[in-house]
Amino acid sequence: MVRLPEDLTLPAGFVPPEPPDPPVPTKDAATVVLLRDGTPGLEVFLQRRVKNMPFAGGMTVFPGGGVDPRDADASIAWSGPPPRWWARRFGCSEELARALVCAAVRETFEESGVLLAGPAPDSVVADTRPYADARPRLVSKELSFAAFLADAGLVLRADLLRPWANWVTPEEEPRRYDTRFFVAAMPEGQRADGVTTEAAHAYWSTPEAALEDWRQGRCGLLPPTWVTLSEIAACDGLPAALELERSLGKVLPRLVHRDGAWRAVLPGEPGYEERGR
Repeated sequence: MVRLPEDLTLPAGFVPPEPPDPPVPTKDAATVVLLRDGTPGLEVFLQRRVKNMPFAGGMTVFPGGGVDPRDADASIAWSGPPPRWWARRFGCSEELARALVCAAVRETFEESGVLLAGPAPDSVVADTRPYADARPRLVSKELSFAAFLADAGLVLRADLLRPWANWVTPEEEPRRYDTRFFVAAMPEGQRADGVTTEAAHAYWSTPEAALEDWRQGRCGLLPPTWVTLSEIAACDGLPAALELERSLGKVLPRLVHRDGAWRAVLPGEPGYEERGR
C-alpha cells in the first residue's frame, strides 16, 4: 500500500477534543471511483463536498454513501458476478454483498447521474436524462432502488464494477463507516454531473492533477482518497485499472496527534501502535 505523506493532516475540528470511548460502531457504505480515458490520460470523477456536511465536509471525494437496508432486495434484476462472489471478495455475508453492490450503483446514480444498469443483461443505458426525476426521490428514500429499476425495466450491471479496497474510519472519529471501494468505467454516452445537494463542485481530473491540487492546497483529501488516487495514478490506463487483482483486507487507519495536528497512520507504518495524543 502507498505510504501516506507526513503533511497529510486532518482539518481542524475533524476529530473531537475527546474521541468517543468506546468507539462509535461503523455503518456499511460503498464508494465508486468512476474512470475514463480522457485527452490528458486516465481520469477520475471527483466531487468537493459542501462544507456543512456532517461527514467529510469540504473535502474532495468520490461518489458514494451509506447502505440502505432496501439495497439488499433479492428481487433486483442482476447481471454479472452474483452476490456470493462479492461476498467472498469482501469477506461478508451474501446479503450484505448484494446491498453493497446495489448501494454502489444507487449512490453513483444519485450523486453523479451515472447509471450502471441497462434494459438487458448485456446493455447499459446511453442517456440517463429520462430517469432524472427519480434521483431526488432516491435521495429522500421515497423510492427504493429496487422499485426504480423494476419500474424502469432495468437490470443492475454488477459486471461493470470491480472491487478495489475496504477502508474503515478510524476509531477516534464520531462518524464511522466500513466502506467498500469499487472502480468502474464511465459508460459510453453518459455524462457525470454535479446535480446533488452534497457537492459544491464536480469535475474530471487525472489522479496526478488531483494530487497536485492537494499539494498546492487547492483541495482537501482524506487518507483513503489520497491513497486511491495514488494507486490509480500508478495504473497504465483504464484497462489496467479494471483488470488489476487486489487484496481487499480491511484497512483501519489510526490517528495520532503530532505537532498540533491529527494525522492518519496506516497498518505497517511507523507509529501505528501509537494511540491518541
